[in-house]
Amino acid sequence: MRAEIIAVGTELLLGQIANTNAQYLSQKLAEIGIGVYFHTVVGDNTERLLQTIRHAASRSDLIIFTGGLGPTQDDLTKETVAAHIGVGLETNQPAMATIEAFFTQRNMVMTENNRKQALVIEGSHVFANDFGMAPGMGISHAGSTFVLLPGPPSELYPMVERYVMPYLTQLLPDKQVFHSRVLRFYGIGESALEAQLLDLIEKQENPTIAPYAKEFEVTLRITARAATIEEAEALILPVEQEIRGRLGQYIYATGESSLHEVWVEELKRRQETVACAESCTGGSLASLITMVPGSSAVYNGGIVCYTNEVKHRFLDVPEEVLQTDGAVSEKTALILAENVREKFGTTYGLSVTGVAGPDPSEGKPVGLVYIGIAAEGLPTVVKELRLAGKRHAIVKRAAKYALFYALQMQKER
Repeated sequence: MRAEIIAVGTELLLGQIANTNAQYLSQKLAEIGIGVYFHTVVGDNTERLLQTIRHAASRSDLIIFTGGLGPTQDDLTKETVAAHIGVGLETNQPAMATIEAFFTQRNMVMTENNRKQALVIEGSHVFANDFGMAPGMGISHAGSTFVLLPGPPSELYPMVERYVMPYLTQLLPDKQVFHSRVLRFYGIGESALEAQLLDLIEKQENPTIAPYAKEFEVTLRITARAATIEEAEALILPVEQEIRGRLGQYIYATGESSLHEVWVEELKRRQETVACAESCTGGSLASLITMVPGSSAVYNGGIVCYTNEVKHRFLDVPEEVLQTDGAVSEKTALILAENVREKFGTTYGLSVTGVAGPDPSEGKPVGLVYIGIAAEGLPTVVKELRLAGKRHAIVKRAAKYALFYALQMQKER
């Protein structure tokens, strides 16, 4: 089944919002073995949208639209698709009841144009909108299936998960299961990872291996096609074992959890705690940790020791160390990690000091970073990094490297 995703909205063409829906939908379709061949963006114009629909119908079996289902006059998607198919629109009574209840419960006057959101294409399969007003819909015509979805991700994502995926699965010519295992890597780039696995990727058939880069890390999806999930798992297992044998030192998790989520959850499981001393990251490390719900159980606090005075006064880094070795040094990182752990009474103390740029500091190059990890009962470890990129990227990558190295040490305890 060849799929195409058409995002409708002039705001997308103007760059006012990013087309994240297309990325999400491509990933979801891949999970059930539907390949996406085209991504298209078209503005709120009936004639151009109609031309786009005709072209898509000539080359794709499945055409998914996002956006253009709202109450205003520039919301044209369902009207234009209906015109292409040659049918009209009808009011979906459950959707209409939901819209009326929304305004009644809030003691608001419903304007007439809101009734437009309850209109669906005649004869279509309707997808309830549990987090908004405009329902989605699916309809087949002349060899193509058209699926229309709302634009806001907060409405689209749950609609896809609950209603659209089962609908699409029923359209597949066979009832095979597509099952995936996701491996998450840090400390290795996408090109380096692919080079290490090139022989597996080149000969892949079933399962398939797909690496893709996320924010400063790499994710690898292994997908198998089989009659059952158990059979798919059996196909995935030897491939995963081979990958772990080659690159296991870079794997920090299996599944969709991020690096900071994995670290915090493991701290909670072990009933351990952490404190941070941050120089060049300026609180980014603490921000990642405290982004995770429940992090108050494991994060005692930290100090942003941006200046040498703060490093000396609050974390007891000796003046002679700052003058001889420098703030950006292995010795300073070690002292910061040990002292922040001691002062906050935690299992771990993490420190980050470095040169984020744009200019060198202390005669040291941009991208030089030292990460200290002090752990109760273990020798303190300091890692030296040479990071490339702009200031923002160096800061974010340094914070994530601190979590990655701490997680590695944690596994050795």
